[in-house]
Amino acid sequence: MAVLPIRIMGDPVLHSPAAPVEEITDEVRDLVRDMFETMDAAPGVGLAAPQVGVGLRIFTYSYEDDEGQPWRGVILNPELWMRPLEPGAPDPDEESEGCLSFPGERFPLRRSEEVLITGIDLDGEPVRINVDGWRARILQHEFDHLDGILYVDRLDDSDWKTVQKIARKRGWGRGGASWMPGVDDLEA
Repeated sequence: MAVLPIRIMGDPVLHSPAAPVEEITDEVRDLVRDMFETMDAAPGVGLAAPQVGVGLRIFTYSYEDDEGQPWRGVILNPELWMRPLEPGAPDPDEESEGCLSFPGERFPLRRSEEVLITGIDLDGEPVRINVDGWRARILQHEFDHLDGILYVDRLDDSDWKTVQKIARKRGWGRGGASWMPGVDDLEA
């Protein structure tokens, strides 16, 4: 297992739709193990394969609820259905999120309160998850990565302008930028 570098906004793999996993090979299993290790080292609550430079429809997730109960897994070739968004502006205290591919920043974003996601696991067995709240937010965020969308792409104009300023200042927004969890301190 290995911690992998995480690509930063602007890298082409982050802005392109990922390809379906056609066959679950040892390479795919190794990638998923490395993704869990990378996600844990970052630390993050989710990680999509494009974030580590692999254009495949795979993401991992890990979240501990208020009672300390773990929720952890992997989904290959997911499909997502969601309840329509509630109208209005997002609450900056309750609806802010961050991204390992735009590290160290958080912005408010309205997400659906409930989602259903289906796909397969590493054994090729069907996965069906119906969740709400933060778990729904995590799944939507990671699913977006598989379609080449970063959460910052969904922000309002004011926050989008701030994102652009931050990206320019840090030299992001172009291919080749990445950071290494456990080495670089970008999530602090």
